[in-house]
Amino acid sequence: MSELTRAVAIIIERCLGVRRGEDALVVADGGTRMIGEALRAAAAERGADVLLAIMDERATDGAEPPASIAAALAACDLYIAATTRSLSHTMARKRATDAGVRGATMPGVTPEMLARAMAVDFEKMAARSNAIAELLTEGKAARLTCPRGTEATFDLSGRSGIPDDGNLRNPGAFGNLPCGEAFIAPLDGEGRVVASSFARLGVSAEPATLSVRDGRLVSAEGGTGLEYLRLLEAHGARGTNLAELGVGTNDRARLTGNVLEDEKILGTVHVAFGASAAIGGTVSVPIHLDAVVTEASLTIDGVVVLQAGRLVLDTPDP
Repeated sequence: MSELTRAVAIIIERCLGVRRGEDALVVADGGTRMIGEALRAAAAERGADVLLAIMDERATDGAEPPASIAAALAACDLYIAATTRSLSHTMARKRATDAGVRGATMPGVTPEMLARAMAVDFEKMAARSNAIAELLTEGKAARLTCPRGTEATFDLSGRSGIPDDGNLRNPGAFGNLPCGEAFIAPLDGEGRVVASSFARLGVSAEPATLSVRDGRLVSAEGGTGLEYLRLLEAHGARGTNLAELGVGTNDRARLTGNVLEDEKILGTVHVAFGASAAIGGTVSVPIHLDAVVTEASLTIDGVVVLQAGRLVLDTPDP
């Protein structure tokens, strides 16, 4: 069995628990069709009735899919969206989740990434993800720093942390694959975030500094920072909304410039701007772009979670 075949089997059998007779939908586009075909075949082997839908690549992460695919997402038992651009933060995905459909999004996924990051110890990764998500839910404030000058605070009041632990077997379950993070849509945030990897833009030649004020990205400098800001500003004020604070929990993930994997790296923190309505916030806009901070230190209500890129929070033994 090849590493990719093994990773696909983990997705279908372990993560989603596909069962005979279920109505399954696999969404792909021109750039991800090969992986879509592999997922369709594996789900069919489990006895599911599978539709593979190939759509045009979206212009941005967070842009809505065609109406026909949005309707199909809400009508099936489970879905896998292995697309070039992210459907995670679309209202179509949220409506499917609210309807009790379980599923996974895999924006920008590659065979190499799947083979590497899906080989994680799921029990340990899940224990980390759930412990941090619980802290995010209970917490009122988070503080993020890094050796390159990050100094930012986040208001978590009234928002719920979400674990992305790969368990997508229950009705309405949703997550990324590869998995391995805990995240929240902050109520507000202030400060300076110095990031190394950016959605759509890859690893920056030099870290870029993002300035956040009153819960919005107001300026960026260095590396690919200005280009990142322009992508968000193209969608108006809502495009610069502080949408997410996340913590990577996957020790198999590596820095590649593909943010789907980079944001999962154990010891990193990511922030995102744009759409937040699909993860507990209030802003709906057709863009959601993450930025990854390496060697991160993070505290939540004074509890140390990360110290210079090392997980120090005690997590339950799996």
